[in-house]
Amino acid sequence: MDIRKVKRLIQLLEQSSVDEIEIHDGEESVRVCRHPVAAAPLAGQPAPVAPAAAADVAAEPAPEGPKIAGHVVTSPMVGTFCAAPSPDARPFVEIGAWVDVGDTLCIIEAMKIFNQIESDVAGTVIDVLAENGQPVEYGQPLVSIAPAT
Repeated sequence: MDIRKVKRLIQLLEQSSVDEIEIHDGEESVRVCRHPVAAAPLAGQPAPVAPAAAADVAAEPAPEGPKIAGHVVTSPMVGTFCAAPSPDARPFVEIGAWVDVGDTLCIIEAMKIFNQIESDVAGTVIDVLAENGQPVEYGQPLVSIAPAT
């Protein structure tokens, strides 16, 4: 992987609110994180790139946000949240809509690859927690669903 591409990734990370980005190019991969990675890389995997920004802040527990009702579907990756298949199309789901297991809830676009995020439960959509066109992080809540009983 070209070092200029890695440097550009670091610059993009520093300019965004994203904490981590991982890129795979064929058999090569690179992960750029704002915070040091605690675990050692597994055998056969490349070592992570040095953190983009090291903060000299004392470790504090993150404040808990509001509790989200229902089953929460989270982002499996860093990318851009897309509520619809195209800008002029209707959203995949809306509040109050019924979804079945396997129904597409949204798309996460990462590196020009559009990844469909599917429901893992059947139920009614309580809330869409991400905003269309906005960046999302790994583990960020996307949609909450009231599971069928």
